Amino acid sequence: MVLYMRQISTNAMVSMNEDHRGVGFVHSTDESSNDAGGKGRTISCFCNQNIESTGGIKSMEKEKAEIASLVERYGRVQSLMKYVNSDTLKESYSKQPKGKAVGVDGITKEQYGENLEENIESLLVRMKKFSYKPYPVRRAYIPKGSGKMRGLGIPSFEDKVVQGVFKEILEAIYEPKFKEFSFGFRPNRSCHDAIQRVNKHIMADKVNYILDADIKGFFDNLDHEWMIKFLEHDIADKNFIRYIKRFLIGGVMEDGKRLDTEAGTVQGGLISPVLANVYLHYTLDTWFDYVKKHEFKGEMYMVRYADDFVCLFQYENEAQRFYQLLIERLRKFGLEIAEDKSRILPFGRYKGTKESFDFLGFTHYNATSHWGKYCVLHRTSRKKLKMKREAVKKWLWEHMHESIADTIEALNVKLTGHYRYYGIYGNYIGLQKYYKYVRQELWKSKRRRDQTYWLTWKKYMNILKIHPMEYPRIYLKSAY
Repeated sequence: MVLYMRQISTNAMVSMNEDHRGVGFVHSTDESSNDAGGKGRTISCFCNQNIESTGGIKSMEKEKAEIASLVERYGRVQSLMKYVNSDTLKESYSKQPKGKAVGVDGITKEQYGENLEENIESLLVRMKKFSYKPYPVRRAYIPKGSGKMRGLGIPSFEDKVVQGVFKEILEAIYEPKFKEFSFGFRPNRSCHDAIQRVNKHIMADKVNYILDADIKGFFDNLDHEWMIKFLEHDIADKNFIRYIKRFLIGGVMEDGKRLDTEAGTVQGGLISPVLANVYLHYTLDTWFDYVKKHEFKGEMYMVRYADDFVCLFQYENEAQRFYQLLIERLRKFGLEIAEDKSRILPFGRYKGTKESFDFLGFTHYNATSHWGKYCVLHRTSRKKLKMKREAVKKWLWEHMHESIADTIEALNVKLTGHYRYYGIYGNYIGLQKYYKYVRQELWKSKRRRDQTYWLTWKKYMNILKIHPMEYPRIYLKSAY
């Protein structure tokens, strides 16, 4: 189904708002619409920038609630730039974590905060004059589960502050619109929620086949033209869209050279996740609902976490047909299915096969509970486990010269993070194996440090009684 954009005419005259609180622009509006429900109308927010606030600062949460109410009432909103003001920028500044990698400007949060008032005021003036342009992001690489490297973009600190406000505004607009089967990068939704949703469909609904699909290089191939069209479908503020464009084409600095970004959205930017969700909402989610309702008879479901998704079907022929439609659909929007990584497999309580599939770092497989009932169990995928082992081994040998007490203290933070993610029901043995591996590698690294091999296993066990390593724990105990 091709998305039809609403053609909304406006007779808006744009004028600069001189109030220091915002960089917003005042728009008149044409509320005529061919939509009987009025959802295609454009609304102009109040021009008065002297909004009442508690303690002189209006929190972003209150701003988001106001935007959400306008979205619910009118569908398409404008005058969003008024929410980019000194208060929201300061709040965004306060939310930025300390000690993070710096962008091409080399500015840290502490340095920016030394003259916060002046910096924010200067930023607002530049945004009013449209002289503010984001810096190119600094390219960095992290290892992927496949052994390849994933490119990340590190924005400058000031760009992080601006993107923080834009992110909140976009979330206020789109959270009410996003589908309930979308989980990635959304407030109060996690990977565990997505896994539980998959379990529910397999264990409680008529699911016999699963389409395990993979989009090739999604974040690198997101089409800018389509991205802007999707945003304009819901946002009438041209100035807000203008800055989104600037972030999309801001460029990348790599090896001292600036590279243009003609497509994609750089992973690492604060607005990239929500933009990705908007893109997939229109290219995939809304289309899935339409196809499910109008073209298929059997039960079918989808669970999506960012660009990772699985589709579940009652009938094999409908799974095959949907797969072909999916390839064609994504191709229209500049995306491509990695056919070598995508497949349809029999799975579910009616099939009882030994087939398994990977999703969100877990291998999901058919099993039988202690009570003899069908269930879906999970273990850490081999690819992820290998990557985690290599990463922790490298870290331990890099810290081999530190005291064992200090190493264990830092190591326990890593172990807790691992358990919180992979500690789901059915994966306790996997957690134990990882714990034993880490314990063994810690002993090897500390033994090698002194070259005397005085640290026998017995002595090592006694030390662990005094400085214990974090033991495996299951955090997600229910199936769904």
